[in-house]
Amino acid sequence: MEVLIKILQLILSLSILVIVHEFGHFAAAKIFGTRVEKFYLFFNPWFSIFKFNFKGTEYGLGWLPLGGYVKISGMIDESMDKEQMAKPPQPWEFRSKPAWQRLIIMLGGVFMNVVLAIVIYIGILSYYGEEYLPTSEANKYGISVDSLAMEMGFRNGDKIVSLDGVYVEDFQKIPVNIILNEVKAAQVIRDGKQLDINFPEGSLSKLVKHKSPLFISVRFPFVAEKFAKESVAAKSGMEIGDTIIGINGETLKYFSEFRNEIQQHKNQSVVIDAKRGKDTVHLSMKLGEDGLIGVYPKGDMEAFFDLNKKQYSVAEAIPAGFDRTWKGIGNYLKQLKLLFSPEVKAYESIGGFGTIASIFPPEWHWQSFWRLTAFLSIMLAIINILPIPALDGGHVMFLLYEIIARRKPSDKFLEYAQIVGMVILFSLLILANGNDVLRFFSD
Repeated sequence: MEVLIKILQLILSLSILVIVHEFGHFAAAKIFGTRVEKFYLFFNPWFSIFKFNFKGTEYGLGWLPLGGYVKISGMIDESMDKEQMAKPPQPWEFRSKPAWQRLIIMLGGVFMNVVLAIVIYIGILSYYGEEYLPTSEANKYGISVDSLAMEMGFRNGDKIVSLDGVYVEDFQKIPVNIILNEVKAAQVIRDGKQLDINFPEGSLSKLVKHKSPLFISVRFPFVAEKFAKESVAAKSGMEIGDTIIGINGETLKYFSEFRNEIQQHKNQSVVIDAKRGKDTVHLSMKLGEDGLIGVYPKGDMEAFFDLNKKQYSVAEAIPAGFDRTWKGIGNYLKQLKLLFSPEVKAYESIGGFGTIASIFPPEWHWQSFWRLTAFLSIMLAIINILPIPALDGGHVMFLLYEIIARRKPSDKFLEYAQIVGMVILFSLLILANGNDVLRFFSD
């Protein structure tokens, strides 16, 4: 069921993105009196799920969910309609329009994707507001780290001051900041002293491939919130609200410490020390082969930390939405830059539809859905504007050449460029989805 929910969210998100993107081309073409022959959600090789005609345009739903398209008269596109291009140009065709009008038509899709991201962010901020854990607050108990973070030089209990001298306000954005800004060192407070942690060579490449949310996480006291079925802790006399503080006399103040230590006692008898009000109780229990005591920790961050919360009026959300989109564009450009980094080798982490689907939550959560749709809208805009033939950016590149050189590339050249571009795109599609398949079997 979780996989189905992820797939449905992906399909709905892509449908919104494709319709908005293609509407940008459609609307710009109509403004300049250019005929649009087809407007399709998803591709329709051989047949369509349904279609209808309205005012000279065929609207339809294809069966291959890899995108969508509008077919504009007199334009060399993925349809490779050579028969039409062989006829004399007509006034309503794309090729008959001035270069500046054709440029606007080609930029229409990218423009609408950016607008969509802005609108979504405005809606999210005005409806849900903003909430995050400040790094200064996360340092209250120090951080918990996994094996990769330890390899990079972090230690449990460190308090992160900055990354390459720059303070990161949102604690959860520390890993992505390390990656996108190719951070070389972190400044932390350890045992009351500030020191620099210089990351070993190859650390960023490992972090890009790293999937664990426990890379760097917050530490918090282990307060029993509820018991699992057949909980050995409940049978031993533990109560809701008890704060676990140790195992076999060894002090363990935080949940992450307890989680790691308890796994060393599988199939053993242990004594769990817990604080109950002003008293300390010692509970004997026999662990099973899973090394679990069957207790869910109190996971409400507000119980331990002061979260940064802000509510936005619509007037306040508008500039904030523009700012969020602008930062999103900058961050995605940094991600593209990583593809060419010899250290990071980000191309190994390129993912296809499986990777995109995996970022959606396993339960339908509208705030997460819209936040991810805004991110994907920015991603679609930037990818489409890349100067690759067969993408909008390829057409824009040739149009800019025409405007500057005052000479239009030949139709034959544009046909060959379109073929080359489609080969490049299909190669990238195979690489991305091939990586997904390899990850699936390796996992």
